[in-house]
Amino acid sequence: MQQLDIFVASLTSFWTELASFIPQLLGAIIALVLGWMLAKLARTGVMRLLTLLKFDKATEKSGLESFMKHAELELSVASVIGNLVYWLIILVMIVTVANSLGLSMVAELFNKVVLYIPNVIVAILVLVFGTILARFINRMVFAWLNNMEFEGALTVSTFSEYAMLVFVFFMAMEQLQIANELLTAAFIISFGAVGLAFAIAFGLGAKDWAGKVVEKVVEQKRNS
Repeated sequence: MQQLDIFVASLTSFWTELASFIPQLLGAIIALVLGWMLAKLARTGVMRLLTLLKFDKATEKSGLESFMKHAELELSVASVIGNLVYWLIILVMIVTVANSLGLSMVAELFNKVVLYIPNVIVAILVLVFGTILARFINRMVFAWLNNMEFEGALTVSTFSEYAMLVFVFFMAMEQLQIANELLTAAFIISFGAVGLAFAIAFGLGAKDWAGKVVEKVVEQKRNS
């Protein structure tokens, strides 16, 4: 009889807990469905906004679009950002639902992923606009040196672009928080190598350019 009472009490406790858990579970399912719908709307909205801002043209100028095509990735940078926003909202909803159901370990795991996604978006933006800036610096340096009839203007301007690209790449990697100490050492070595090559190219070009300047000064004095 006592065992029967224990069994009945356990069964009653189980059904009571189940009855209280079912509304929470239904609420969690509804929240996930609403979150999924919101995520789809947000993805579409972000991609349309980037299209209106002509973001694809910026990525084409940066060369990232052509890189993705060569890699046979049928995705645009705008679609990548849109999908990241989509999964960010989905993961936020999963964290919220997990917390409401008392699944703290699951919530903590997904929370780390949620906090990391903005870093990926920022890294992509750094790569896009940094690459555009590097190409702009290339053209500006080339135009300036070419107007001065500087020998090796193309070489120097190309090295200036590469130096900027190295800087941009390591800035993006820093946003992703990938082996920061190793990246710092690699950045110093890479940037130093590009800087040395730039100095050599500039020095060789400056030698010929300085010779021409001296010749012009001598000719002007003779003519005067």
